[in-house]
Amino acid sequence: MDASSAHQDSLPLSSDALLAQMRDAGVDFELYQHIPLRTVEDAKTVQGVDVPAGPARLNIKNFYLRDRKKRNYLVVLEQDRAVDLKALGATIGAGNVSFGSDDRLMEFLGIRPGAVSPLAMVNGGPKGVQLWMDRAVQAATFIHVHPLVNDRTVALSPDVLEQLLTGWGAGIHWLDP
Repeated sequence: MDASSAHQDSLPLSSDALLAQMRDAGVDFELYQHIPLRTVEDAKTVQGVDVPAGPARLNIKNFYLRDRKKRNYLVVLEQDRAVDLKALGATIGAGNVSFGSDDRLMEFLGIRPGAVSPLAMVNGGPKGVQLWMDRAVQAATFIHVHPLVNDRTVALSPDVLEQLLTGWGAGIHWLDP
């Protein structure tokens, strides 16, 4: 099964339900529909076409990682930031990290590969997933994130994202470049 909205009803929380929760809570966001995006390269094909682009709009990449102690991490970085997993593991205090399996991704974040996003902390916060975010998020006017599926993008302010995450019990650890 892919990570598009066509299969959202098989998720613990559908994208439609998440968006409805956000609207009901008065969250201000922009919603964009596009082709399914699995990689940063895919995402760059819709930036400035189906999804607005510009210096005030931060596009991100997301990593679901596990350490040897079976702790789970969601790492959110600016889309073009170079990543050295060994150094990243040391920075977040996890030692050696590796990518979590598809099954664990569903178990801990309630999503499929290709839809990893800070909004998945609606499921991950209560399950103890640690969230590490690039400090570049704080400087953006809008951050673009997937709402649990990879054929939709939500643009919201960093303050609004932080309020959502805090409300879901997801403490944010900030990463400096």
